[in-house]
Amino acid sequence: VQLQASGGGLVQAGGSLRLSCAVSGRTLSRAVMGWFRQAPGKEREFVAAVSRSGISTSYADSVKGRFTISRDNAKNTVYLQMSSLKREDTAVYYCAADYAIISVVTSTPEGYDYWGQGTQVTVSS
Repeated sequence: VQLQASGGGLVQAGGSLRLSCAVSGRTLSRAVMGWFRQAPGKEREFVAAVSRSGISTSYADSVKGRFTISRDNAKNTVYLQMSSLKREDTAVYYCAADYAIISVVTSTPEGYDYWGQGTQVTVSS
């Protein structure tokens, strides 16, 4: 399974970006998907996750109301729409997939089997 994250870049505070995660090698519809991020000198932290069907989602408190996770199983792609960006959102963003037979939306990195390479998001003031 390969995950390819893209869409990162430099944006001013208050701006928006949409990250994409293209999944190959296995059917996306069988995976719970998550986004995590890691800022310099900090541990990787949960951002958002979405169930296989896309009906259930979960967000970190720090991004709730500003970020939206979604998926298009037909395109094997997961998205993270980020709005009202803040400087503290600056980080490398990673997408992750959980293909366990029984899986639920989870915020713990250990619950995910596969990880993408990350895409840098930098928010300037």
